[in-house]
Parts: sequence; structure tokens; C-alpha cells
Amino acid sequence: MAVLIGTVFINTFIFKSFNVEGPSMESTLYTGDRLIVNRLPITWSQLQNKSYIPERGQVIVFKNPRFVEGQGEEYIVKRVIAFPGERVELKDGSFKVYNQEHPKGFNPDEGFDDKPGSPTSGETDVIVPDDTLFVSGDHRQESYSYDSRNGMGPIPFYDVVGPVSVRIYPFTKIRLF
Repeated sequence: MAVLIGTVFINTFIFKSFNVEGPSMESTLYTGDRLIVNRLPITWSQLQNKSYIPERGQVIVFKNPRFVEGQGEEYIVKRVIAFPGERVELKDGSFKVYNQEHPKGFNPDEGFDDKPGSPTSGETDVIVPDDTLFVSGDHRQESYSYDSRNGMGPIPFYDVVGPVSVRIYPFTKIRLF
């Protein structure tokens, strides 16, 4: 009984394990990769009665807001592109984010080790609603990634499970995020 209670406690408040399914995060993550998601930031935010807000560029796991039992994945992994109140423009194959600090816009993919595929397919021009995130997969050509730009819409803060901390499998590709 203690093992069961301990397992539930760890999975709820400390860390959780997920498998990657599908090509949407290639070349950062691949089908079959096993991830450890850090639940501590979520737990800490909840103890303070606040919403957890990940960092821009961070790879997160969240509950699919469009999940229907028996159809599609319940939990999805994507990269954070923009925050509430920011304008996201996808044009000519790349994202541009506009906010108070960057009224002329900036590329949210610059400055990160993991580079998403290029160019990014589609077009969009949206303002991220309150209490939500704009997310995208790293495999952005054609329809490989179902994300905020092409039908999934913004992700509510309360659906975020946590940031990906470690890829633990395959063993030859273990890495920290």
C-alpha cells in the first residue's frame, strides 16, 4: 500500500514519465523517446495559488485541449512560442512575436540549441488570449505537427503538465532539457 501511495504522490507532485508519439517534435524528439517531466514547478505554483508559466522556447507536455477518448493523443509535447497578450505572426515560413519589449517583433526560435525545422508551413496572425500559451512542434513543414498555428489553438495554463527535464530513452541519446 505504501508503494502505491508513494507512486501516486511522485507522479502527481514530483515527476511524470511520457512517451513521444509521432513526428511533430523531430529533430529534437522522436517516436519512442521516453521523457521525464518535472512536476515540481507546477506543484510549487499551485501551493502559491498561481498558474505555472513555462519559459519561452521550453519543451513542455500538456493535456490535449481537443482530446476525445479513443481519438488522438491525450498528452502532447510541444515548444512554447508565445504568451498571453503577445501577437504571433507566421508569414513567409517563420514566426515573429510582437510584445511591449519588442514592438517590431522577434524570432522566438533564436538563441536556443534545438532548432526547429525550416521553413514553417502555414500562415497565422493571432493575439494569444489570457491564461494561455501558443505552442508549436519542431517539425513545422506541412502537417507533421498539430499545434497552435493549425487547429489546436492556444493551450490553457491549467493543461500544462510540466517542462520536459530529461530524455531517458533511448539510452544512447540521454540528455537534459
